Amino acid sequence: METVWDNCVCVCQVCVCIWDAFVCMCQVSLCFIELCMCFLKLSVLLFHWIPHIGLAVLIWQCMHRKIQFEANRVYDEKPTCKKYFDRALNDLCTLTSIYNGCHLVNMQRSTNVDPTKMGVGRAIAVLTSGGDAQGMNAAVRATVRVGIYTGAKVYFVHEGYQGLVDGGDNIRPATWESVSMMLQLGGTVIGSARCQDFRTKEGRAQAACNLVKLGITNLCVIGGDGSLTGANEFRNEWSELLQILLKAGKITAEEAKRSSHLNIVGMVGSIDNDFCGTDMTIGTDSALHRIMEVVDAITTTAQSHQRAFILEVMGRHCGYLAIVTALACGADWVFIPEMPPEEGWEVHLCRRLTYQRSIGQRLNVIIVAEGALDRQGKPITCDIIKNLVTKKLGFDTRATILGHVQRGGTPSAFDRILGSRMGVEAVMALLEATPDTPACVVSLSGNMAVRLPLMECVQVTKEVTKAMAEGKFEEAVKLRGKSFENNWNTYKLLAHVTAPDVKSNINVAILNVGAPCAGMNAAVRSAVRIGILQGHNMLAVHDGFEGLAHGTIEPVSWAYVGGWTGKGGSNLGTKRILPASMIEDISLNIAKFNIHALVIIGGFEAFIGGLELVTAREKYEELCIPLVVIPATVSNNVPGSDFSIGADTALNTITTTCDRIKQSAAGTKRRVFIIETMGGFCGYLATMAGLAAGADAAYIYEEPFGIHDLETNVEHLLEKMKTTVKRGLILRNEKCNANYTTDFLFNLYSEEGKGVFDCRKNVLGHMQQGGTPTPFDRTFGTKMGAKAVLWLTDKLKECYRHGRIFANTPDSACVLGMRKRAMVFQPLSELKGDTDIEHRIPKTQWWLKLRPILKILAKYKINLDTSETATMEHVIKKRGAV
Repeated sequence: METVWDNCVCVCQVCVCIWDAFVCMCQVSLCFIELCMCFLKLSVLLFHWIPHIGLAVLIWQCMHRKIQFEANRVYDEKPTCKKYFDRALNDLCTLTSIYNGCHLVNMQRSTNVDPTKMGVGRAIAVLTSGGDAQGMNAAVRATVRVGIYTGAKVYFVHEGYQGLVDGGDNIRPATWESVSMMLQLGGTVIGSARCQDFRTKEGRAQAACNLVKLGITNLCVIGGDGSLTGANEFRNEWSELLQILLKAGKITAEEAKRSSHLNIVGMVGSIDNDFCGTDMTIGTDSALHRIMEVVDAITTTAQSHQRAFILEVMGRHCGYLAIVTALACGADWVFIPEMPPEEGWEVHLCRRLTYQRSIGQRLNVIIVAEGALDRQGKPITCDIIKNLVTKKLGFDTRATILGHVQRGGTPSAFDRILGSRMGVEAVMALLEATPDTPACVVSLSGNMAVRLPLMECVQVTKEVTKAMAEGKFEEAVKLRGKSFENNWNTYKLLAHVTAPDVKSNINVAILNVGAPCAGMNAAVRSAVRIGILQGHNMLAVHDGFEGLAHGTIEPVSWAYVGGWTGKGGSNLGTKRILPASMIEDISLNIAKFNIHALVIIGGFEAFIGGLELVTAREKYEELCIPLVVIPATVSNNVPGSDFSIGADTALNTITTTCDRIKQSAAGTKRRVFIIETMGGFCGYLATMAGLAAGADAAYIYEEPFGIHDLETNVEHLLEKMKTTVKRGLILRNEKCNANYTTDFLFNLYSEEGKGVFDCRKNVLGHMQQGGTPTPFDRTFGTKMGAKAVLWLTDKLKECYRHGRIFANTPDSACVLGMRKRAMVFQPLSELKGDTDIEHRIPKTQWWLKLRPILKILAKYKINLDTSETATMEHVIKKRGAV
């Protein structure tokens, strides 16, 4: 018996030894796995097939971890269980991240296919729905041409959703030539209609049938929130509609399979700018142009008779048009739905108007949004305000309701470029979409194209209405977005706050430097008034740095800058002279006038002048004061900012001139115009005007060209003249090439086009610097001026030491610029490294990425870089991050 027992014990011991050996082997295996994981993590960035190996290693590791756990359980080593589980979990997370990261890289690589083949075998339909808006045609044109460029078949849907339901001739193939000469037309050439049929299931089923029969599975909808909501509902019930059509025998099983899912992408076309998630909707800028044209015309007659004018603008339940109009014209009061006036507003309004007259103002302007309400929810109309002002104050008062004039007219350059960019992005979004991709809307945030989930935007838009109904007006303003909120806050600063009784004893000087441009005066007015509201003494320096050296400096008051917002040029006077040769005189005058801070408004000379002042701080202590440079130049070449004050006005001037020239060419046929634009070495104006006017080519310094490129362009025009579009437009930046001058290009095109087309040339010259500022330049200048002085106020507090101001750090001399989605302050010294001083341009310029779009829309066979396309974002996160 003992022998048997001893044998059993021996067997058990052998088993234990075998088990121990097995566990040791597992430990060795684990070490080997850990080593493999290290190599895996290093290799994952280099090999696209690593994710699959990574997954195999993950499974292998988990199996061995389980064996280790079982071994521990046998030996009752419970404390080590948690340790191994934690390690396994951590490794699982790490490998999962690597695996997903690799797949993301692979997906990005797989999307870098030939863009001219992305749409082969697919069909895209484009429709406009709801109220019309200027710029819709630009979006339609871009959608059609980029769709054709990708190899897709593109269809027009005429008369909006009604055409989608009716089918037949309402859904027609689009061609490259069919969208020619659309850019400068207002409204929508393919028509828009309110459709009751589409609200029913039967109507949507018929619309689905029309699309299936034509093999259309990609729908681009341009309209407001109602139109886009309808598109999303259509997409969500697409499978159900296919089943209904199958049962009714209207489509075959093969057709249903071929059209198994519908992709939807929206572009917001609405003058109201009431769609949350986008800074600007297509048509808003053009509507502001129409409004400001009327306001400027009314201002002259109002000043003649010392009248008060009340203007009602559109916007439904959104006050964007009203608030921007008020900013752009310096209105005395504005009524918007999102922020009804406080109780007793009648008394405050009368007091403000009386004060304005007492300081010498000859007119009063009051802007009313059509959906304006008081705190009790009662409408505030032009007639109510007119009766109040007439009875209480006895002012000669007139009321004007602008109405549908705001929807009409030629689209602005901004709306044309916006529509074109959104059209390109919409096509890319459609062709990259999968059945799991949510319906999205392509949008604008700052100067960036973004994609947002459509229904998130609709939800936030509805939340605004809900917040207003519940009396949560501050929340309603925030929900409208950062752009709306900034406009409202700036207006409140300038129009609804009285100057403080206590002065700061701070003297802030303002000067204009470089060439004049539209919008400079708006920035000066804003800076002066915000400075006064901060308790500062504001000083005007005439004639730039020369005036600062010669002492042509005077104090300015609130009334001094009244009415400056809508004036072009520079009322202070401006010169290109730099301060380096006058530093000593400048430092003496800074001390003489006790200047504590400088606001320099101008172009590249302002930037260089600011750098020279900063460099001279080492020698002249008087220059150790905070200073800020506000970019203001038609060339848009100041480092540190994507946009400059004045560039939008110049761009619209060029675009309008190009429209007239193209119209002339359309009448004579077979004519090519060569137009020279300003900008120095910066090709911004030529490129953006080319996009806005539909140019065939735009020659710029940043993109070198040679004789072979010119030959390609000439051949392109020769081929174009064989089509129904018998005209050409070539833009040339004034300093794009020292040898290929405007005269050289004119002679070249004239010679090579003999017998096919003739040429004309036009040098636009200084007309690009003149004119009244556009709404964008007025509001941009106003916000920049206000932000600059508020920043200086904070910086002066930081630099106050031992009873005086002393600022010698890099961040005390900055450029205030628009960067992508926000206004930022960047030290001059840091920006110097990103500047091509010789050619007076930044080394990196965002708009160069738009040049391929210009060429594709002109029918050049080039590759579009799809790696830079916008990614899907979320509205809630986006609002919180900006």
